[in-house]
Amino acid sequence: MTATSTAPRWAGALVGVVAAGVGVAVGELVAGTSDKLRGPIVAVGDRVVDNVPPSVKDWAISTFGTNDKAVLLGGVTVLLAVFAAVVGIVAVRRSLRLGLVGVGVFALVGVLASFGRGGTGWARPAPPIIGGLVAGWALVVLTRRAREAWPPLERSAVEGGATDGGAGGTATAVTPPAAEPMVVPGAATDRRRFLVLGAGLAGTAVVAGGIGRWLQGRAVAVAERLKVVLPTPSEPLPAVPASVHAEGAVPFITPNDDFYRIDTALVVPRVSTEGWELAVKGRVERPLTLTYRELLDRPMIEADITISCVSNEVGGDLIGTARWLGCRLDDLLDEAGIDPSADQVVGRSVDGFTAGFPTALLDGRPALVAVGMNGEALPIDHGYPARLVVPGVYGYVSATKWLSEIELTRFDEFEGYWIPRGWSQLGPIKTQSRIDTPESSSTVEAGADVPIAGVAWAMDRRIAKVEIQVDDGEWQETVLADEHNDTTWRQWRFVWRATPGQHRFRVRATDGTGETQTADEAPVAPDGATGWDRILLRVE
Repeated sequence: MTATSTAPRWAGALVGVVAAGVGVAVGELVAGTSDKLRGPIVAVGDRVVDNVPPSVKDWAISTFGTNDKAVLLGGVTVLLAVFAAVVGIVAVRRSLRLGLVGVGVFALVGVLASFGRGGTGWARPAPPIIGGLVAGWALVVLTRRAREAWPPLERSAVEGGATDGGAGGTATAVTPPAAEPMVVPGAATDRRRFLVLGAGLAGTAVVAGGIGRWLQGRAVAVAERLKVVLPTPSEPLPAVPASVHAEGAVPFITPNDDFYRIDTALVVPRVSTEGWELAVKGRVERPLTLTYRELLDRPMIEADITISCVSNEVGGDLIGTARWLGCRLDDLLDEAGIDPSADQVVGRSVDGFTAGFPTALLDGRPALVAVGMNGEALPIDHGYPARLVVPGVYGYVSATKWLSEIELTRFDEFEGYWIPRGWSQLGPIKTQSRIDTPESSSTVEAGADVPIAGVAWAMDRRIAKVEIQVDDGEWQETVLADEHNDTTWRQWRFVWRATPGQHRFRVRATDGTGETQTADEAPVAPDGATGWDRILLRVE
């Protein structure tokens, strides 16, 4: 009878991890052959994002910021590695059949995840299925090689209670000798072969996975974007005047590299304009389909617009202002002919994300199908080749990046991505303000004039007043920089003569309707955070 294999646990774990790595790498390679497919890790990660409770999503953003997606992908990878290690140990030391069942579970999870957001077409489960088959093959090959390197102990007659004595003698159990290291001829060579095979497969996985990721990266999209020549707007805007900037506040126009990025895409879509189309459909009289070239040929306008994420905490930086270039959304939809029954405009991304806002927002504000940002084609991270920008509402209901469809529908017929997950349906941006300088907990010199500056925003309602409070004193008006327009933030400044001790500063804004920002503190869910931003300063 053959006993359990003598292979150490680390060898089994190595078998499982390498087999899983080869399977995932092949899945990534298969996914790279079409922009309609998703790699196994990303597909599973997308399903986690889609189903995680809003409170967990808020915690991830507040804890990790824009690194939340990298942390999630890392967590999925670690969990897979742990599961694979257990599968490998079971396959090598116990049962190869049970190990293959584990591989089947791994592949099934990938198949189920592939039918979520992001993939399209009948071939969606191809990456996890092919990856699972290859992982199973690798598990079999490595398990057999490991068992050759560490052959199982044979149960001997000694262990089975053999007898001593001749015929008719009394049976006497033979006491086994003291345990000694078992020397198996050729074992060292077999173990070297096992390690070499494992290293070779691991190296192959790295190369195949890298090629797959590169293919999914659509290097061609990066090259295409660099060659884009943006059309000239029909009425170019003048440069932003210096008078709209308050010294000490952040730049009035946020540089592209510093612009926040919050979305549900674990891997940024790299969309080639070759074959890309924007469809306008649904409750319209004349459905439209535009190529990228046709979109660029439409009349273009420039608009300076501040956009914000609903996940922006009080005092947070998930907000920015850019000079956007695009065609007016209301003109495009007028051409399609909006059916009077439609009350919602839904943007759909190439990765399946959806966001919907009321048709009532097509009220003359510069809502855009944007193709440019701060003088260049949209950065890939921010939606190239086209995205929606709608002033006055949070991005989760409006700012669809990597745009592929615009659908006219009704709120009672369709809910955008975040609405069934507990977020407010309409998402108007709330009146808010923020202190940019000095940093909280800074130390300043007594008697010095300390400049305090920041930004405030209410978008389409304008900012009429910003006030600051020192400790529990009276609210004092700040000096407002010039107003640029009704779709951007407004900057402010206040100079305070420092007195010894520790002091608290709070800021609040009043919008153009006369409504003052509330002191009531509320979390970002379900419709945006409220409260007053504050800092502490020590004066010595």
